[in-house]
Amino acid sequence: MSYLMMDLASTALSPLEQQQLAHPAVGGVILFSRNFTTRSQLCSLVADIRAVRPEMLIAVDHEGGRVQRFREGFTEIPAVGDLLPLAGGNRQQAADWARELGFVMALELLACDIDLSFAPVLDLNRISRVIGRRSFSASPEDVAVLASAWIEGMTDAGMRSVGKHFPGHGSVAADSHIDIPVDSRLLADIRADDMQPFADLIAAGLLDGMMPAHVVYKQVDAHPAGFSRFWLQQILRGELGFEGVIFSDDLGMQGASVAGDYPQRVNAALNAGCDMVLVCNAPDGVAALLDDSFCWPDTPPLHPGTKLRADKARLMNVLEQDASSTDSRWLRGRALAQRLNCHPEATDWRRT
Repeated sequence: MSYLMMDLASTALSPLEQQQLAHPAVGGVILFSRNFTTRSQLCSLVADIRAVRPEMLIAVDHEGGRVQRFREGFTEIPAVGDLLPLAGGNRQQAADWARELGFVMALELLACDIDLSFAPVLDLNRISRVIGRRSFSASPEDVAVLASAWIEGMTDAGMRSVGKHFPGHGSVAADSHIDIPVDSRLLADIRADDMQPFADLIAAGLLDGMMPAHVVYKQVDAHPAGFSRFWLQQILRGELGFEGVIFSDDLGMQGASVAGDYPQRVNAALNAGCDMVLVCNAPDGVAALLDDSFCWPDTPPLHPGTKLRADKARLMNVLEQDASSTDSRWLRGRALAQRLNCHPEATDWRRT
């Protein structure tokens, strides 16, 4: 019954967090920049988590650009929205770069025993303030091609993929971290535009997980997508045939507040069809959910850890091959990232 992915306060486990991680409802941990100082410290923290629950699903948002939680000792991944412009609009070149950067990102996290980066972003770079260059492009076709290549690189390293934020966060300006975004378009327009990269990658069998948006598409349903049976059951599961794991976006965000307090948010997300819920930056919320008075469902429809844990056999094979090569794929990928970051037209994540 492992439904909850929680966060941690600092760079080491507290006694309370050790106790919480042992709770049967907790199935995952999401890490942030506050949990990181050095690579060795990070590996020690992960080992301590594994010592409590070896099967724990450990994840992070490590997309590149301004959303990369770990810096020191890790390759600085360019913003994915820079790839196509830096390639001069050459989609094939940008896709080749995306594949290698996805591989480097995944390999470095897996080497620290972190299972998952919540990536790739499949939103369109239209008007959203919170998406921007986190998106590969404003074009659905470009996003589908470049994200597919990024996933190929992740898969080569042994990491599963999680697409976000279904059915698309890029065409609404408000930031769901601090607001309740409302998209007024018709379903037909969303289906033909923002939803297309999700549909293409599901049809190609490339997505293992999905994260819905905290956006209300008011012409379609009164609930944000992550609390909507219409979006998650009828469209995502039914129409698109998605069979992977559905994660809620962080239920601590303002966009989730429409569902009520934390127990109400969790119940709304699970009833809509989420398999695992994220609660971040809300220790009181986590405490309320792990209190004996809160009743979690007995049996989850899917087991997120089993389906999304890293492919360790593939990872070990890659590490052995790279260790025996003086011109390894990892080194080439690091050099590519450095070259792209140094381009005068590359996004400076520190100022964007």
